Amino acid sequence: MNWEQLLSLKRFGDTNKRIRKEQDENRVGFEVDYDRIIFSSEFRSLQDKTQVIPLSNTDFVHTRLTHSLEVSVVGRSLGRSVGHKLLEKHPHLKNIHGYHPNDFGAIVAAAALAHDIGNPPFGHSGEKAIGEFFINGEGKTYKEQLTPAQYQDLCDFEGNANGFKILTESHPGRPGGIRLSYATLGAFTKYPKESLPKKPTNHIADKKYGVFQSEKENFEDVAQELGLIKRSDNGLSYSRHPLTFLVEAADDICYTIIDFEDGINLGLIQEEYALEYLSKIIRKNIIPEHYYALETQKDRIGYLRALAIGTLINEAVDIFMANEEAILSGEFDCALLDKSAYDAQIKDVIKISIDKVYQSTEVIDKEIVGYGVINTLLNTYTTAVNNSYNHTASNYDKLILKGLPDTLKTKDDDLYTRLLSVCHYVSLLSDSKAMLDYKKIKGLGF
Repeated sequence: MNWEQLLSLKRFGDTNKRIRKEQDENRVGFEVDYDRIIFSSEFRSLQDKTQVIPLSNTDFVHTRLTHSLEVSVVGRSLGRSVGHKLLEKHPHLKNIHGYHPNDFGAIVAAAALAHDIGNPPFGHSGEKAIGEFFINGEGKTYKEQLTPAQYQDLCDFEGNANGFKILTESHPGRPGGIRLSYATLGAFTKYPKESLPKKPTNHIADKKYGVFQSEKENFEDVAQELGLIKRSDNGLSYSRHPLTFLVEAADDICYTIIDFEDGINLGLIQEEYALEYLSKIIRKNIIPEHYYALETQKDRIGYLRALAIGTLINEAVDIFMANEEAILSGEFDCALLDKSAYDAQIKDVIKISIDKVYQSTEVIDKEIVGYGVINTLLNTYTTAVNNSYNHTASNYDKLILKGLPDTLKTKDDDLYTRLLSVCHYVSLLSDSKAMLDYKKIKGLGF
């Protein structure tokens, strides 16, 4: 892979290719990507979607929206720092093609901003709940009518693939989806493969999948434009866009440190753990008198969090540059932080968060609720949609369909398209809207 091709400014849905020097210096193409994501309705719904603590009433616990904004900030820092070093190493990118460090920062920031845009309500349990409906629920009855890959898409419903669908799916009046640059779409796609074969190797790009069957053609277009390396002839499988590693690092840094911070602010983790474990990452950068001069626990933890994030950003940049050639050749097979000198400390922090936060009673109880809500919505909506298609809709089915958007592909001849359309619609609901619809269906209020 080469940077000239990887930094494509062509917009998805456009026919003409753009070059960096044609752009308005006050608002370059990659920065427009960020703006388009911010103003999308799908991004706004993240303000009421679970990050770790579902439907929390506290004001300092992160939602998907605040998490995405923070990942974007860290991603921009990572991208700019790497951009400076890459332009020093490859001066022709600046002298001939006109790229600046901020271009790298803008691509990573936009991709990071959108990294959770496809996640269903109720956190990662939302993905599992959709899959469970098709594995063990009413949705299992559709298995024989679908191809193995189509059925796998539904059984392993993946927020990353759903995000790519959101960003690229054309609608009347919105050709090319949100119309992001190919560079940003490439950086967004953490797992550039389809759902089958499942985890064919231990390569980081094969950990999950990032493209539904319905978007295979769209991703092939992106891969060809960017010059991504085809990794296998067995289905759709490509190497990552190099900047994807920075998007992933930004996410890893934020959820590792900030979920830990949330746990402390909620009283689920003792403050002493923060000083003990985060100081091992910060090491000599911590100034004890500054820490103890802060009056509130929240401020003290915020101080440690900022230093820890800064340390991991600097290290991720160094790891990326040390492995640039392997990354460009598709041979780098793990996340950047897997090479971290602080790997043991990071794993300790994550283990504490799993034990004290992710497995807390509040999280588990509300994930159970999420399973029930999503199962009910999927069962009701898929039944109504398919009965309508088969001309067997009851009056209740017809009432349900009146409450669904016109964009839902209820009349499509392809069963997979209808089922995925319902899953996609449910995935776009906020936690509160999903609860409201569930109560309406159950007759508990309106």
